[in-house]
Amino acid sequence: MKARWRLALVLTLCLLLALPMSIVQGAKAEVPPPKVMGHVTVSSSAGTESLSPPSNSTTPGTWFVGATPPNADLSKPPIVFVQGMNGKAQDWWSDTRYHGVNDMYELAYANGYRTAFVQLYDAAGNGSARPEDNGKLLAQMLAQISAYFGQKVNIVAHSKGGPDTQAALVEYGAYPYVNKVVTLSSPHYGSDLANLAYSWWAGWLADLLGQHSPGVYSLQTGEMEKYRQQIDSNPNVSKNAYFTAAGDDWGPFMSALWFGGLYLSQYGANDGMVNDWSADLPYGRHLFTSHADHDSIRTGSASFSQIDPVLRTAAASSAVTTAAKPATQDTDPAADQTYVHGGPLTTGKTEVQTVPVETGLAQAVFAVLTKGSDVNVSLVSPSGKVYKKGNPVYSSGIDQDFFKGATVQEFRVEKPESGNWQVRLSSSHDDAYLLTTMFSGGEAASFSVDLPRRWSRNALPMSVRFKHPEKWDLAALQAQVKVLTSADMKNKKTKGLQFSLKPTQGSALSGAFKGAEPGVYNFTIEVRGKTKQGSPFARTIIRSVYIGN
Repeated sequence: MKARWRLALVLTLCLLLALPMSIVQGAKAEVPPPKVMGHVTVSSSAGTESLSPPSNSTTPGTWFVGATPPNADLSKPPIVFVQGMNGKAQDWWSDTRYHGVNDMYELAYANGYRTAFVQLYDAAGNGSARPEDNGKLLAQMLAQISAYFGQKVNIVAHSKGGPDTQAALVEYGAYPYVNKVVTLSSPHYGSDLANLAYSWWAGWLADLLGQHSPGVYSLQTGEMEKYRQQIDSNPNVSKNAYFTAAGDDWGPFMSALWFGGLYLSQYGANDGMVNDWSADLPYGRHLFTSHADHDSIRTGSASFSQIDPVLRTAAASSAVTTAAKPATQDTDPAADQTYVHGGPLTTGKTEVQTVPVETGLAQAVFAVLTKGSDVNVSLVSPSGKVYKKGNPVYSSGIDQDFFKGATVQEFRVEKPESGNWQVRLSSSHDDAYLLTTMFSGGEAASFSVDLPRRWSRNALPMSVRFKHPEKWDLAALQAQVKVLTSADMKNKKTKGLQFSLKPTQGSALSGAFKGAEPGVYNFTIEVRGKTKQGSPFARTIIRSVYIGN
Protein backbone atom coordinates (compact mmCIF):
# COMPACT_ATOMS: atom_id res chain seq x y z
CA MET A 1 0.00 0.00 0.00
CA LYS A 2 2.81 2.39 0.94
CA ALA A 3 4.48 1.77 -2.42
CA ARG A 4 1.23 2.50 -4.24
CA TRP A 5 0.65 5.60 -2.15
CA ARG A 6 4.16 6.85 -2.89
CA LEU A 7 3.70 6.19 -6.62
CA ALA A 8 0.40 8.11 -6.62
CA LEU A 9 2.02 10.99 -4.76
CA VAL A 10 4.90 11.13 -7.23
CA LEU A 11 2.53 11.11 -10.19
CA THR A 12 0.40 13.85 -8.62
CA LEU A 13 3.45 16.02 -8.01
CA CYS A 14 4.62 15.48 -11.59
CA LEU A 15 1.23 16.54 -12.90
CA LEU A 16 1.21 19.63 -10.67
CA LEU A 17 4.70 20.56 -11.83
CA ALA A 18 3.92 19.88 -15.49
CA LEU A 19 0.66 21.85 -15.54
CA PRO A 20 2.08 25.36 -15.20
CA MET A 21 4.88 24.48 -17.61
CA SER A 22 2.34 23.41 -20.24
CA ILE A 23 0.39 26.61 -19.75
CA VAL A 24 3.51 28.73 -20.22
CA GLN A 25 4.58 26.78 -23.29
CA GLY A 26 1.15 27.09 -24.90
CA ALA A 27 0.69 30.76 -24.07
CA LYS A 28 1.24 33.31 -26.80
CA ALA A 29 2.52 36.74 -25.87
CA GLU A 30 0.32 39.62 -27.00
CA VAL A 31 2.16 41.77 -29.52
CA PRO A 32 1.35 45.48 -29.08
CA PRO A 33 -0.03 46.97 -32.31
CA PRO A 34 2.01 49.55 -34.23
CA LYS A 35 1.29 53.19 -33.44
CA VAL A 36 1.30 56.32 -35.58
CA MET A 37 4.64 58.02 -35.14
CA GLY A 38 4.74 60.61 -37.90
CA HIS A 39 3.34 62.01 -41.09
CA VAL A 40 4.53 64.01 -44.06
CA THR A 41 3.01 66.96 -45.83
CA VAL A 42 1.21 65.91 -48.99
CA SER A 43 -0.43 67.82 -51.80
CA SER A 44 -4.10 67.39 -52.51
CA SER A 45 -6.66 69.01 -54.80
CA ALA A 46 -7.45 71.39 -51.94
CA GLY A 47 -3.81 72.47 -51.67
CA THR A 48 -1.00 71.50 -49.35
CA GLU A 49 -1.94 70.32 -45.88
CA SER A 50 -0.24 68.87 -42.82
CA LEU A 51 -1.84 65.65 -41.67
CA SER A 52 -2.45 64.59 -38.06
CA PRO A 53 -4.37 61.31 -38.42
CA PRO A 54 -5.70 59.04 -35.66
CA SER A 55 -3.90 55.80 -34.78
CA ASN A 56 -5.98 53.64 -37.10
CA SER A 57 -5.63 56.05 -40.03
CA THR A 58 -5.30 55.07 -43.64
CA THR A 59 -4.45 58.63 -44.62
CA PRO A 60 -1.59 58.78 -47.16
CA GLY A 61 1.64 60.12 -45.66
CA THR A 62 1.12 58.52 -42.25
CA TRP A 63 3.78 56.19 -40.90
CA PHE A 64 3.62 53.76 -38.00
CA VAL A 65 6.26 52.29 -35.72
CA GLY A 66 5.92 48.81 -34.29
CA ALA A 67 6.40 48.13 -30.61
CA THR A 68 10.01 47.73 -29.48
CA PRO A 69 10.53 44.03 -28.67
CA PRO A 70 11.84 43.16 -25.19
CA ASN A 71 14.60 41.26 -26.98
CA ALA A 72 15.30 44.11 -29.44
CA ASP A 73 18.59 43.54 -31.28
CA LEU A 74 20.02 46.97 -32.11
CA SER A 75 22.58 45.39 -34.43
CA LYS A 76 19.72 44.52 -36.79
CA PRO A 77 18.60 47.42 -39.01
CA PRO A 78 14.92 48.37 -38.56
CA ILE A 79 12.58 47.00 -41.21
CA VAL A 80 10.21 49.25 -43.16
CA PHE A 81 7.33 47.30 -44.69
CA VAL A 82 5.79 48.61 -47.94
CA GLN A 83 2.48 47.10 -49.06
CA GLY A 84 1.19 46.41 -52.57
CA MET A 85 -1.47 47.69 -54.95
CA ASN A 86 -4.62 48.95 -53.22
CA GLY A 87 -2.97 48.05 -49.91
CA LYS A 88 -2.45 49.77 -46.59
CA ALA A 89 0.02 49.58 -43.70
CA GLN A 90 -2.35 47.39 -41.69
CA ASP A 91 -1.97 44.62 -44.28
CA TRP A 92 1.21 43.55 -42.47
CA TRP A 93 -0.56 42.74 -39.18
CA SER A 94 -4.26 42.33 -40.01
CA ASP A 95 -6.28 39.80 -42.02
CA THR A 96 -5.09 38.58 -45.39
CA ARG A 97 -7.63 37.73 -48.07
CA TYR A 98 -7.41 33.94 -47.89
CA HIS A 99 -4.88 33.01 -45.20
CA GLY A 100 -6.02 34.51 -41.89
CA VAL A 101 -4.05 37.12 -39.97
CA ASN A 102 -0.71 38.15 -41.43
CA ASP A 103 1.92 37.19 -38.87
CA MET A 104 4.81 39.08 -40.52
CA TYR A 105 4.88 41.84 -37.90
CA GLU A 106 4.48 39.29 -35.11
CA LEU A 107 7.47 37.23 -36.30
CA ALA A 108 9.63 40.32 -36.83
CA TYR A 109 8.78 41.39 -33.25
CA ALA A 110 9.53 37.94 -31.84
CA ASN A 111 12.91 37.97 -33.57
CA GLY A 112 13.99 41.27 -32.10
CA TYR A 113 13.38 43.58 -35.07
CA ARG A 114 12.25 47.16 -34.81
CA THR A 115 9.66 47.90 -37.49
CA ALA A 116 7.90 50.69 -39.36
CA PHE A 117 4.93 50.74 -41.73
CA VAL A 118 3.83 53.36 -44.28
CA GLN A 119 0.61 54.58 -45.85
CA LEU A 120 0.96 55.35 -49.55
CA TYR A 121 -1.72 56.90 -51.77
CA ASP A 122 -3.33 53.49 -52.40
CA ALA A 123 -4.35 53.30 -48.72
CA ALA A 124 -6.98 56.00 -49.20
CA GLY A 125 -9.16 53.51 -51.11
CA ASN A 126 -9.48 55.69 -54.20
CA GLY A 127 -7.58 53.41 -56.54
CA SER A 128 -3.93 52.66 -57.06
CA ALA A 129 -1.32 55.37 -57.68
CA ARG A 130 1.66 55.39 -60.05
CA PRO A 131 5.03 54.24 -58.69
CA GLU A 132 6.32 57.78 -59.26
CA ASP A 133 3.62 59.31 -57.04
CA ASN A 134 3.87 56.69 -54.31
CA GLY A 135 7.65 56.84 -54.56
CA LYS A 136 7.78 60.58 -53.94
CA LEU A 137 5.62 60.17 -50.85
CA LEU A 138 7.61 57.17 -49.63
CA ALA A 139 10.92 59.03 -50.04
CA GLN A 140 9.75 61.70 -47.60
CA MET A 141 8.62 59.10 -45.07
CA LEU A 142 11.90 57.17 -45.34
CA ALA A 143 13.82 60.33 -44.44
CA GLN A 144 11.71 60.74 -41.29
CA ILE A 145 11.81 57.05 -40.37
CA SER A 146 15.59 56.83 -40.77
CA ALA A 147 16.00 59.93 -38.60
CA TYR A 148 13.66 58.46 -35.98
CA PHE A 149 15.74 55.29 -35.66
CA GLY A 150 19.02 57.13 -36.14
CA GLN A 151 20.23 54.71 -38.79
CA LYS A 152 19.55 53.25 -42.22
CA VAL A 153 16.72 50.78 -42.62
CA ASN A 154 16.04 47.66 -44.67
CA ILE A 155 12.85 47.46 -46.74
CA VAL A 156 10.46 44.56 -47.34
CA ALA A 157 8.05 45.37 -50.17
CA HIS A 158 5.14 43.31 -51.45
CA SER A 159 3.83 43.41 -55.02
CA LYS A 160 3.63 46.96 -56.48
CA GLY A 161 5.42 48.13 -53.35
CA GLY A 162 8.59 47.02 -55.14
CA PRO A 163 8.32 49.48 -58.06
CA ASP A 164 7.04 52.12 -55.60
CA THR A 165 10.15 51.58 -53.48
CA GLN A 166 12.49 51.79 -56.46
CA ALA A 167 10.90 55.09 -57.46
CA ALA A 168 11.57 56.44 -53.95
CA LEU A 169 15.21 55.31 -53.85
CA VAL A 170 16.24 55.88 -57.45
CA GLU A 171 14.12 58.74 -58.77
CA TYR A 172 13.61 60.69 -55.56
CA GLY A 173 17.02 60.07 -53.99
CA ALA A 174 15.99 58.21 -50.83
CA TYR A 175 18.77 55.65 -51.25
CA PRO A 176 20.93 57.13 -48.39
CA TYR A 177 18.27 56.06 -45.87
CA VAL A 178 18.20 52.41 -46.95
CA ASN A 179 20.58 49.45 -46.98
CA LYS A 180 18.70 46.63 -48.67
CA VAL A 181 15.40 46.01 -50.40
CA VAL A 182 13.60 42.65 -50.40
CA THR A 183 10.71 42.42 -52.85
CA LEU A 184 8.04 39.73 -52.50
CA SER A 185 6.40 38.91 -55.82
CA SER A 186 6.82 42.43 -57.21
CA PRO A 187 5.83 42.97 -60.87
CA HIS A 188 9.12 44.59 -61.90
CA TYR A 189 8.24 43.89 -65.54
CA GLY A 190 4.50 44.33 -65.14
CA SER A 191 1.60 41.89 -65.24
CA ASP A 192 -0.41 40.66 -68.19
CA LEU A 193 -3.49 41.05 -65.98
CA ALA A 194 -2.92 44.81 -66.21
CA ASN A 195 -2.74 44.39 -70.00
CA LEU A 196 -6.12 42.65 -69.82
CA ALA A 197 -7.59 45.44 -67.66
CA TYR A 198 -6.66 48.05 -70.29
CA SER A 199 -7.50 45.95 -73.33
CA TRP A 200 -10.12 46.62 -75.99
CA TRP A 201 -12.86 44.44 -74.49
CA ALA A 202 -12.24 45.24 -70.81
CA GLY A 203 -12.71 48.99 -71.04
CA TRP A 204 -16.46 48.89 -70.41
CA LEU A 205 -16.12 47.06 -67.12
CA ALA A 206 -12.94 48.73 -65.87
CA ASP A 207 -14.44 52.16 -66.45
CA LEU A 208 -17.65 51.18 -64.64
CA LEU A 209 -15.65 49.83 -61.68
CA GLY A 210 -13.47 52.93 -61.57
CA GLN A 211 -10.43 50.71 -61.94
CA HIS A 212 -8.89 52.67 -64.76
CA SER A 213 -6.44 53.84 -62.10
CA PRO A 214 -2.90 55.18 -62.67
CA GLY A 215 -1.46 52.28 -60.68
CA VAL A 216 -3.11 49.57 -62.77
CA TYR A 217 -2.17 51.47 -65.95
CA SER A 218 1.47 51.62 -64.83
CA LEU A 219 1.67 47.83 -64.42
CA GLN A 220 1.04 47.04 -68.07
CA THR A 221 4.07 45.21 -69.38
CA GLY A 222 4.73 47.95 -71.95
CA GLU A 223 4.59 50.63 -69.27
CA MET A 224 6.96 48.68 -67.07
CA GLU A 225 9.38 48.25 -69.99
CA LYS A 226 9.48 52.03 -70.17
CA TYR A 227 9.82 52.24 -66.39
CA ARG A 228 12.69 49.74 -66.35
CA GLN A 229 14.63 51.84 -68.86
CA GLN A 230 14.05 54.88 -66.69
CA ILE A 231 15.07 53.19 -63.43
CA ASP A 232 17.79 50.80 -64.55
CA SER A 233 19.76 53.45 -66.42
CA ASN A 234 19.86 55.74 -63.37
CA PRO A 235 23.16 55.59 -61.41
CA ASN A 236 21.19 55.56 -58.14
CA VAL A 237 19.99 52.02 -58.86
CA SER A 238 23.37 50.65 -57.75
CA LYS A 239 23.28 52.43 -54.37
CA ASN A 240 21.18 49.71 -52.68
CA ALA A 241 21.24 45.90 -52.66
CA TYR A 242 18.13 44.19 -54.07
CA PHE A 243 16.77 40.74 -53.24
CA THR A 244 13.75 39.16 -54.92
CA ALA A 245 11.29 36.34 -54.25
CA ALA A 246 8.38 34.82 -56.16
CA GLY A 247 5.52 32.35 -55.70
CA ASP A 248 3.98 29.69 -57.93
CA ASP A 249 0.62 28.89 -56.28
CA TRP A 250 -2.75 30.31 -57.41
CA GLY A 251 -4.58 30.38 -54.11
CA PRO A 252 -7.86 28.64 -53.25
CA PHE A 253 -9.39 26.65 -56.10
CA MET A 254 -11.79 28.65 -58.29
CA SER A 255 -11.16 31.85 -56.30
CA ALA A 256 -10.61 35.21 -58.02
CA LEU A 257 -6.87 34.71 -57.44
CA TRP A 258 -7.08 31.26 -59.03
CA PHE A 259 -8.73 32.88 -62.06
CA GLY A 260 -5.77 35.25 -62.35
CA GLY A 261 -3.36 32.34 -62.05
CA LEU A 262 -5.10 30.42 -64.80
CA TYR A 263 -5.04 33.44 -67.10
CA LEU A 264 -1.36 34.09 -66.39
CA SER A 265 -0.40 30.43 -66.80
CA GLN A 266 -0.12 30.94 -70.57
CA TYR A 267 2.83 33.23 -69.78
CA GLY A 268 4.52 30.83 -67.36
CA ALA A 269 4.68 30.07 -63.63
CA ASN A 270 2.90 32.66 -61.46
CA ASP A 271 1.32 33.31 -58.07
CA GLY A 272 -2.11 34.37 -59.34
CA MET A 273 -1.07 37.97 -59.95
CA VAL A 274 2.55 38.10 -61.08
CA ASN A 275 4.63 35.76 -63.25
CA ASP A 276 7.88 34.66 -61.68
CA TRP A 277 9.94 36.11 -64.54
CA SER A 278 8.46 39.53 -63.75
CA ALA A 279 9.36 39.25 -60.06
CA ASP A 280 13.09 39.14 -60.83
CA LEU A 281 15.62 41.95 -61.26
CA PRO A 282 18.76 41.42 -63.37
CA TYR A 283 20.97 43.07 -60.74
CA GLY A 284 19.13 41.53 -57.78
CA ARG A 285 19.74 38.27 -55.93
CA HIS A 286 16.82 35.88 -56.20
CA LEU A 287 16.24 34.37 -52.77
CA PHE A 288 13.49 31.86 -53.44
CA THR A 289 10.46 30.80 -55.43
CA SER A 290 8.07 29.16 -53.00
CA HIS A 291 4.72 27.39 -53.22
CA ALA A 292 2.91 30.56 -52.14
CA ASP A 293 0.21 32.63 -53.81
CA HIS A 294 0.20 36.41 -54.13
CA ASP A 295 -1.79 36.77 -50.91
CA SER A 296 0.26 34.40 -48.75
CA ILE A 297 3.78 35.33 -49.87
CA ARG A 298 3.56 38.53 -47.77
CA THR A 299 2.86 36.56 -44.59
CA GLY A 300 5.50 35.78 -42.03
CA SER A 301 4.65 32.08 -42.12
CA ALA A 302 5.43 31.89 -45.84
CA SER A 303 8.46 34.16 -46.12
CA PHE A 304 10.00 35.39 -42.88
CA SER A 305 12.44 32.53 -42.32
CA GLN A 306 13.74 32.93 -45.87
CA ILE A 307 14.24 36.70 -45.76
CA ASP A 308 15.50 36.87 -42.17
CA PRO A 309 19.15 36.07 -43.11
CA VAL A 310 19.14 39.07 -45.48
CA LEU A 311 17.53 41.46 -43.00
CA ARG A 312 19.86 40.80 -40.06
CA THR A 313 22.64 43.00 -41.37
CA ALA A 314 23.16 46.28 -43.17
CA ALA A 315 25.66 44.92 -45.69
CA ALA A 316 25.00 42.28 -48.33
CA SER A 317 26.33 38.93 -47.10
CA SER A 318 27.91 36.26 -49.23
CA ALA A 319 26.47 33.72 -46.79
CA VAL A 320 22.95 34.39 -48.05
CA THR A 321 21.76 31.56 -50.27
CA THR A 322 20.73 32.67 -53.74
CA ALA A 323 18.14 30.61 -55.58
CA ALA A 324 18.10 29.98 -59.31
CA LYS A 325 16.65 33.02 -61.08
CA PRO A 326 13.34 32.63 -62.91
CA ALA A 327 13.57 32.48 -66.67
CA THR A 328 13.52 35.92 -68.28
CA GLN A 329 10.99 36.73 -70.94
CA ASP A 330 12.07 39.27 -73.56
CA THR A 331 9.44 38.21 -76.08
CA ASP A 332 5.96 36.79 -75.75
CA PRO A 333 5.25 33.10 -75.13
CA ALA A 334 4.54 30.55 -77.81
CA ALA A 335 1.11 29.41 -76.65
CA ASP A 336 -2.05 31.42 -76.19
CA GLN A 337 -5.05 29.78 -74.61
CA THR A 338 -7.64 32.49 -74.08
CA TYR A 339 -10.72 33.95 -75.74
CA VAL A 340 -11.82 37.41 -74.52
CA HIS A 341 -14.90 39.52 -75.16
CA GLY A 342 -16.79 42.20 -73.28
CA GLY A 343 -19.23 45.06 -73.45
CA PRO A 344 -22.18 46.80 -71.81
CA LEU A 345 -25.22 45.13 -70.26
CA THR A 346 -28.58 46.84 -70.67
CA THR A 347 -31.33 46.60 -68.06
CA GLY A 348 -33.76 43.79 -68.86
CA LYS A 349 -31.94 42.69 -72.02
CA THR A 350 -30.24 39.30 -72.34
CA GLU A 351 -26.74 39.46 -73.79
CA VAL A 352 -25.63 36.31 -75.63
CA GLN A 353 -21.95 35.80 -76.43
CA THR A 354 -20.83 32.84 -78.56
CA VAL A 355 -17.55 31.09 -77.73
CA PRO A 356 -16.17 28.68 -80.36
CA VAL A 357 -14.62 25.57 -78.83
CA GLU A 358 -12.57 23.17 -80.97
CA THR A 359 -12.31 19.40 -80.67
CA GLY A 360 -10.04 17.70 -78.19
CA LEU A 361 -9.70 20.28 -75.40
CA ALA A 362 -9.02 18.95 -71.92
CA GLN A 363 -10.75 21.83 -70.11
CA ALA A 364 -12.48 25.15 -70.64
CA VAL A 365 -13.05 27.72 -67.88
CA PHE A 366 -15.63 30.38 -68.72
CA ALA A 367 -15.14 33.36 -66.37
CA VAL A 368 -17.46 36.37 -66.37
CA LEU A 369 -16.62 39.56 -64.48
CA THR A 370 -19.34 42.15 -63.80
CA LYS A 371 -19.75 45.09 -61.47
CA GLY A 372 -23.03 43.86 -59.97
CA SER A 373 -23.12 40.65 -57.95
CA ASP A 374 -26.70 39.96 -59.04
CA VAL A 375 -26.04 39.62 -62.80
CA ASN A 376 -27.50 36.30 -63.91
CA VAL A 377 -25.00 34.22 -65.90
CA SER A 378 -25.68 30.86 -67.54
CA LEU A 379 -23.67 28.67 -69.91
CA VAL A 380 -25.20 26.59 -72.72
CA SER A 381 -23.31 23.83 -74.52
CA PRO A 382 -23.65 23.17 -78.27
CA SER A 383 -25.98 20.24 -77.47
CA GLY A 384 -28.19 22.44 -75.29
CA LYS A 385 -27.02 21.48 -71.80
CA VAL A 386 -27.47 24.45 -69.43
CA TYR A 387 -25.09 25.29 -66.57
CA LYS A 388 -26.27 27.77 -63.91
CA LYS A 389 -25.43 29.00 -60.43
CA GLY A 390 -25.51 26.04 -58.06
CA ASN A 391 -24.14 23.60 -60.61
CA PRO A 392 -21.01 21.74 -59.36
CA VAL A 393 -18.90 23.37 -62.11
CA TYR A 394 -19.93 26.88 -60.96
CA SER A 395 -18.17 29.14 -58.46
CA SER A 396 -18.05 32.86 -57.69
CA GLY A 397 -15.93 35.39 -55.85
CA ILE A 398 -14.89 39.04 -55.65
CA ASP A 399 -11.75 40.34 -57.34
CA GLN A 400 -9.57 42.61 -55.18
CA ASP A 401 -6.79 43.51 -57.60
CA PHE A 402 -6.80 44.63 -61.23
CA PHE A 403 -10.62 44.53 -61.35
CA LYS A 404 -11.12 45.46 -57.69
CA GLY A 405 -14.73 44.99 -56.64
CA ALA A 406 -15.81 42.96 -59.67
CA THR A 407 -17.88 39.82 -59.16
CA VAL A 408 -16.27 36.80 -60.82
CA GLN A 409 -18.55 33.93 -61.90
CA GLU A 410 -16.82 30.86 -63.31
CA PHE A 411 -17.82 27.61 -65.02
CA ARG A 412 -15.11 24.93 -65.18
CA VAL A 413 -15.97 22.30 -67.79
CA GLU A 414 -13.85 19.18 -68.29
CA LYS A 415 -13.51 17.83 -71.85
CA PRO A 416 -15.96 20.36 -73.34
CA GLU A 417 -17.83 19.31 -76.44
CA SER A 418 -16.80 21.07 -79.62
CA GLY A 419 -18.95 23.68 -81.29
CA ASN A 420 -20.36 27.06 -80.38
CA TRP A 421 -21.01 27.52 -76.67
CA GLN A 422 -23.21 30.37 -75.46
CA VAL A 423 -22.71 32.59 -72.42
CA ARG A 424 -25.98 34.31 -71.52
CA LEU A 425 -26.10 37.34 -69.25
CA SER A 426 -29.03 39.34 -67.91
CA SER A 427 -29.16 42.15 -65.39
CA SER A 428 -31.84 44.13 -63.59
CA HIS A 429 -29.68 47.25 -63.96
CA ASP A 430 -27.19 48.66 -66.45
CA ASP A 431 -23.83 46.96 -66.03
CA ALA A 432 -20.87 45.74 -68.07
CA TYR A 433 -19.09 42.42 -68.44
CA LEU A 434 -15.74 40.91 -69.34
CA LEU A 435 -15.82 37.32 -70.57
CA THR A 436 -12.54 35.42 -70.43
CA THR A 437 -12.54 31.78 -71.56
CA MET A 438 -9.36 29.83 -70.85
CA PHE A 439 -8.57 26.55 -72.58
CA SER A 440 -6.09 23.76 -71.92
CA GLY A 441 -5.04 20.79 -74.03
CA GLY A 442 -5.94 20.22 -77.66
CA GLU A 443 -4.88 22.91 -80.11
CA ALA A 444 -4.13 25.49 -77.40
CA ALA A 445 -0.37 25.32 -78.00
CA SER A 446 -0.46 25.03 -81.78
CA PHE A 447 0.42 28.59 -82.75
CA SER A 448 2.89 31.26 -81.72
CA VAL A 449 2.68 35.04 -81.65
CA ASP A 450 5.66 37.14 -82.67
CA LEU A 451 5.24 40.52 -81.00
CA PRO A 452 8.02 42.13 -78.92
CA ARG A 453 7.32 43.91 -75.66
CA ARG A 454 9.61 46.75 -76.67
CA TRP A 455 10.35 48.22 -80.10
CA SER A 456 12.55 51.11 -81.16
CA ARG A 457 11.18 51.89 -84.63
CA ASN A 458 7.80 53.17 -85.75
CA ALA A 459 6.82 50.11 -87.83
CA LEU A 460 6.06 47.32 -85.35
CA PRO A 461 5.97 43.87 -87.01
CA MET A 462 3.68 41.13 -85.76
CA SER A 463 2.67 37.68 -86.89
CA VAL A 464 0.69 34.61 -85.88
CA ARG A 465 2.38 31.36 -86.93
CA PHE A 466 0.58 28.02 -86.91
CA LYS A 467 2.87 25.16 -85.97
CA HIS A 468 1.02 22.27 -87.59
CA PRO A 469 -0.46 23.38 -90.93
CA GLU A 470 -2.00 19.95 -91.47
CA LYS A 471 -4.39 20.56 -88.55
CA TRP A 472 -5.92 23.75 -89.91
CA ASP A 473 -8.20 24.90 -92.68
CA LEU A 474 -5.68 27.55 -93.73
CA ALA A 475 -8.16 29.34 -95.98
CA ALA A 476 -10.46 29.97 -93.01
CA LEU A 477 -7.84 31.47 -90.67
CA GLN A 478 -8.00 35.20 -90.00
CA ALA A 479 -6.58 37.67 -87.49
CA GLN A 480 -7.96 41.11 -86.62
CA VAL A 481 -5.83 43.57 -84.64
CA LYS A 482 -7.42 46.19 -82.38
CA VAL A 483 -5.14 48.92 -81.03
CA LEU A 484 -5.49 51.34 -78.14
CA THR A 485 -2.95 54.14 -77.87
CA SER A 486 -1.79 55.70 -74.60
CA ALA A 487 -4.22 58.56 -75.21
CA ASP A 488 -7.08 56.12 -75.85
CA MET A 489 -6.44 54.28 -72.59
CA LYS A 490 -6.01 57.41 -70.49
CA ASN A 491 -9.16 58.94 -71.98
CA LYS A 492 -11.01 55.68 -71.25
CA LYS A 493 -11.83 54.98 -74.87
CA THR A 494 -12.83 51.45 -75.81
CA LYS A 495 -12.44 51.91 -79.55
CA GLY A 496 -9.25 52.70 -81.41
CA LEU A 497 -7.50 51.54 -84.57
CA GLN A 498 -8.16 48.25 -86.34
CA PHE A 499 -6.41 46.33 -89.11
CA SER A 500 -6.06 42.74 -90.32
CA LEU A 501 -3.05 40.46 -90.57
CA LYS A 502 -2.61 38.95 -94.02
CA PRO A 503 -1.59 35.43 -95.10
CA THR A 504 2.12 35.17 -95.86
CA GLN A 505 4.42 32.41 -97.04
CA GLY A 506 3.76 29.23 -95.10
CA SER A 507 1.09 28.99 -92.40
CA ALA A 508 1.33 32.50 -90.97
CA LEU A 509 -0.68 35.70 -90.78
CA SER A 510 1.50 38.80 -90.65
CA GLY A 511 1.40 42.58 -90.73
CA ALA A 512 2.80 45.70 -89.13
CA PHE A 513 1.58 48.61 -87.05
CA LYS A 514 2.99 51.61 -88.89
CA GLY A 515 3.52 55.27 -88.12
CA ALA A 516 3.48 54.82 -84.35
CA GLU A 517 4.59 57.67 -82.15
CA PRO A 518 6.68 56.85 -79.05
CA GLY A 519 4.49 55.52 -76.27
CA VAL A 520 2.70 52.46 -74.92
CA TYR A 521 0.16 50.59 -77.03
CA ASN A 522 -2.31 47.88 -76.07
CA PHE A 523 -2.89 45.30 -78.82
CA THR A 524 -5.80 42.85 -78.97
CA ILE A 525 -5.30 40.23 -81.70
CA GLU A 526 -8.34 38.10 -82.45
CA VAL A 527 -7.59 34.83 -84.25
CA ARG A 528 -10.45 32.81 -85.71
CA GLY A 529 -10.77 29.83 -88.01
CA LYS A 530 -11.47 26.11 -88.24
CA THR A 531 -9.59 22.88 -87.87
CA LYS A 532 -9.37 20.52 -90.85
CA GLN A 533 -12.31 18.64 -89.30
CA GLY A 534 -14.44 21.81 -89.40
CA SER A 535 -14.32 22.47 -85.64
CA PRO A 536 -14.54 26.23 -84.83
CA PHE A 537 -11.54 27.91 -83.23
CA ALA A 538 -11.02 31.33 -81.61
CA ARG A 539 -8.30 32.90 -79.49
CA THR A 540 -7.57 36.40 -78.21
CA ILE A 541 -3.99 37.60 -77.72
CA ILE A 542 -3.51 40.73 -75.61
CA ARG A 543 -0.15 42.50 -75.52
CA SER A 544 1.21 45.80 -74.21
CA VAL A 545 4.17 47.18 -76.16
CA TYR A 546 6.46 50.11 -75.46
CA ILE A 547 7.61 51.87 -78.63
CA GLY A 548 10.49 54.16 -77.88
CA ASN A 549 14.25 54.57 -77.91
